[in-house]
Formats: sequence, structure tokens, C-alpha cells
Amino acid sequence: MSVAKVIELNASSKSSMEDAVKSGLKKCAESVKNIKGAWVNEIKVVTDNDGNVTEWRVNLRVSFVVE
Repeated sequence: MSVAKVIELNASSKSSMEDAVKSGLKKCAESVKNIKGAWVNEIKVVTDNDGNVTEWRVNLRVSFVVE
């Protein structure tokens, strides 16, 4: 029987939501092994005064198998 655990993390990128997700998972993988999947809980953008997106922020739930 396997036991899975879910953790929550935040990540950001100046270029895209996809890059924010990738960078969050890459950083997570530095200390968490056996990552099996992730859910994007929330997406937020930071804008300048003209409404242009300057930063993408994501809140992720990451699941992994406990050894």
C-alpha cells in the first residue's frame, strides 16, 4: 500500500503561468522526492497601472508518495 501526501506552495514568474508552475515544481523537487502530480489552486496576476501583466503567481497543491 502506498501513502501519498499533499503540500501547498506558491510560485511566480514574470513570463507566464506555465513558467510559474514549472519553477514551483522544480524548486519543490529539490527537497521532495516521488512527486506524482500537482493541482493549480489559484492563479493571480500582478499588473502595472496600464493593466499589463507584470507577474504571474500560482498556488499549487503537490502530491507525492511517502517512502
